[in-house]
Amino acid sequence: MTNRISKSLFAALLLVLLAPVAAMAQVTHWVQIEAHATLRTAEEFARRYEERVGDIAGFRIAGGWYALAAGPYATPEDAEIRRLQLLAAREIRADAYVTDNRIYGQQFWPVGGQAETQTPLTVDRENGQVSVVVEPSAEVAEVAGTVADPTSQANADAVVDTAVETAADTMTDAGANAGADATTEAQQTVADTTVPAVVEPVVEAVVEPEPEPVVDTLPDARTFEYSLNRDDRVSIQTALQWFGFYRSGIDAQFGPGTRAAIRDWQNSQGLEPWGILSRNQMMTLLAAYDDAVARYGFGPFRDDAAGIEMTLPLGMVEFERHEAPFAHLREINDSGMRVLLISQEGSQSTLFGLYEILQTLEVIPLDGERDRGRDRFIITGQSATQRAHVEARLQGGMIKGWILLWDPSADDDAELIVSTMRDSFRSINGVLPSSLGATASTVARRDLIAGLEVRRPEHSRSGFFVDAVGTVVTSAEAVQGCERVTIDEAYRADVRLVDNDLGIALLTPQDPLVPLAFAQFSPNAPGVNSDVRVSGFSYQDTLTRPIITFGQLSALEGLDGETHLNRLSLSAEPGDSGGPVFDGNGTVIGMLLPRPETPGRMLPEDVNFSVSSASILSALQGAGLTGTQSRIAIPMSAEILTRVSADLTVLVSCWK
Repeated sequence: MTNRISKSLFAALLLVLLAPVAAMAQVTHWVQIEAHATLRTAEEFARRYEERVGDIAGFRIAGGWYALAAGPYATPEDAEIRRLQLLAAREIRADAYVTDNRIYGQQFWPVGGQAETQTPLTVDRENGQVSVVVEPSAEVAEVAGTVADPTSQANADAVVDTAVETAADTMTDAGANAGADATTEAQQTVADTTVPAVVEPVVEAVVEPEPEPVVDTLPDARTFEYSLNRDDRVSIQTALQWFGFYRSGIDAQFGPGTRAAIRDWQNSQGLEPWGILSRNQMMTLLAAYDDAVARYGFGPFRDDAAGIEMTLPLGMVEFERHEAPFAHLREINDSGMRVLLISQEGSQSTLFGLYEILQTLEVIPLDGERDRGRDRFIITGQSATQRAHVEARLQGGMIKGWILLWDPSADDDAELIVSTMRDSFRSINGVLPSSLGATASTVARRDLIAGLEVRRPEHSRSGFFVDAVGTVVTSAEAVQGCERVTIDEAYRADVRLVDNDLGIALLTPQDPLVPLAFAQFSPNAPGVNSDVRVSGFSYQDTLTRPIITFGQLSALEGLDGETHLNRLSLSAEPGDSGGPVFDGNGTVIGMLLPRPETPGRMLPEDVNFSVSSASILSALQGAGLTGTQSRIAIPMSAEILTRVSADLTVLVSCWK
């Protein structure tokens, strides 16, 4: 009885030991997905397929190529079902096919894996699920059946004897003596009813030399191109278009445009410009395209709040916050890229104001091209540390656009990203709420640049509109030494006149403005000791609305009897100079001047001077302009004067 049990257990042991041998002898079936000319490219694609579909193996094949296959599967039918599943899921190319393992050489993927010893997979024909099935050889099945139902002691003994002989024959390659010893040891172990430790045979790795590099020839390239299907041609055109070599439509037709694009790409790679791709060149092009697409992560982005839809490099930026008029997308993956989407209500005046205001941002370098049209603008900026590209358009009372910001290290990426964003940009319903200032230009800088660092002007002073087309009077000191002058930091202005004797300057906006109000000059001399009010940006560009300062008119001349001056008794700040001086009726009686320099003397803090309205009107006339005199002399309340003064007082900024 003990002998019978021992032999039965030994037979079971042999079943375990012989199963891998039987599996190795099997023909397995695979879904070959594609082949690559280089090992590096094949490994990269194998990694991607493994993440998406699993059960991927890679083998060397004839001609020095590297094949990628899914499997193994127990039958060709199982492999075909899996191929159809992957095709339906768009995970593999249409030219993938079913084959067996006899065409494959050394395995390179998975690293260290042995696909030939993997248990074949089978596919459930009803639900399409992939599962493992063990299919032992006929010899092993016979042993298993006998052990499961030993009908007699003699049969069991015969089975074991036969199995032992088979085992001994199998081991003869390792030496007859070693095989006999191993058999005796196995019998003794079974007799002791102890489960033996399975000792795997040592297999020395066979290192195959790297294949010789494939040398491309023009005849081979022509032959290869003839075999391309429509999908291949579309892929080639798409990749060439991505890298900027092909600019026509994707139609799978290799006409003169595609040929020229191929030649340009080949030149860029240091290859012969045949205008025809070899297999190796196509694989190189498509692998580079796949790498680029994966890195950029281009994808559709829709912001319903901002009313913008476009393609963005979502592998480089991600949405952060809304802060009107911008949607902020921050940098990710150390891309060196940032995106701002522009969205606000407005008019042409607002568009022009935004054009100027954006150029005061630190992230928009001053050097670069500027292009502004009637309903749109483009700004480019570049410096040693920063790059920027801005596009915006006015349509249907809404201003929509985008800003791309990047580091110089990302210059190679920027051209493609700018082109992609421009081509895909689309305005949809929705706009971020816009907070417009109450100044005459209808632009409030700090409302428009929320969350961004601002470039500050050299200094800012006050000024006021004197006609319906936006001419501004300010102090001569406000524009001295300026490379650029702006009104409300939104509109560029030209210096039309500087009168250093009077201390005034006239500014003409480069684009006509339509102010909400402009100065009405008093036709009569004001009364001494009457109340006066000065409107000005006391804190320069810190606030977006002017401040009213109250005082009195002390004299109708300067300290040395200057008749063009009025002496005022009020406290003023440097930013107030250039601001209008009003009487109690709201008419302009002068312009506040900077405090005079008096070497060796110090004037009281409340002593200031203004140039008279008569002198201002004379200067306007000399410049070919006409000021407007008030015909109404009705006292104006402080509340109304505050509103009127805000409509006609402007911030004059000097930029260097």
